[in-house]
Amino acid sequence: MVHSLIKNRQLIWQMTKRDVIGRYKGSTLGLTWSFFNPLIMLAVYTFVFSIAFKARWQTGSDSKSEFALALFIGMIVHGLLAESVNRAPSLILNNVNYVKKVVFPLEILPWVAMGATLFHTLVSLFVWGLFFIAVNQTFQWTALFLPFIFAPLIFFTLGLTWFLAALGVYLRDVGQVTSVFTTVLLFMSPVFYPISNIPERFQPYLYANPLTFIIEQSRAVLMWGQVPNWEGLLLSLIISLFVAWLGFSSFQKTRRGFADVL
Repeated sequence: MVHSLIKNRQLIWQMTKRDVIGRYKGSTLGLTWSFFNPLIMLAVYTFVFSIAFKARWQTGSDSKSEFALALFIGMIVHGLLAESVNRAPSLILNNVNYVKKVVFPLEILPWVAMGATLFHTLVSLFVWGLFFIAVNQTFQWTALFLPFIFAPLIFFTLGLTWFLAALGVYLRDVGQVTSVFTTVLLFMSPVFYPISNIPERFQPYLYANPLTFIIEQSRAVLMWGQVPNWEGLLLSLIISLFVAWLGFSSFQKTRRGFADVL
């Protein structure tokens, strides 16, 4: 898995750039949409939940902006997984011409999808940072730990992407299932609410959700200035690497039949 990444890094980089630019090809604003999209969603969710629903974050503050910031972090984390997972079942189907090229490394397609997703995640984080500085006139230095928090999520998502990309070739209904799955995951993760709102007896079940720990840790370093839970991150990274290896292995074993099915 690592060897494939290193060997094909230039190809992954070029295909990722093409993927990002191609998404906005033909539009007047072009890549600027990648900045406006999270900005618009931040404004919409802030209005709906903090004004219409009058929701507040349980930190002793009644600030609407604090709720918006906490909500947006959850949306960014969920979006990273959801975008890649929803694209996964059609990755091979949309690149049939690569399947027929024996020398093309099909296993890099999930890396390309993840690269494009990370680009949009970084843009969203930039928008979040501007909003946070505008509201609080400061920035938490612990935000530097964010890459360590996102690492387990990235590898976990890659594992799912490899597995679903291969499964999508043989079972076309997978795409319908993933869209439902990511929607359910949105509401079963502490995106719109703090985990403290959930009764204690149910909280362990919520932590079984891979997004819960990442969302909570991201808010801790970005908003509250807290140092990450390193033991939890190490355990999460080990599990995520295992999932990534498992997904990569299943992809490599099943890719031999792609050409016959397609």
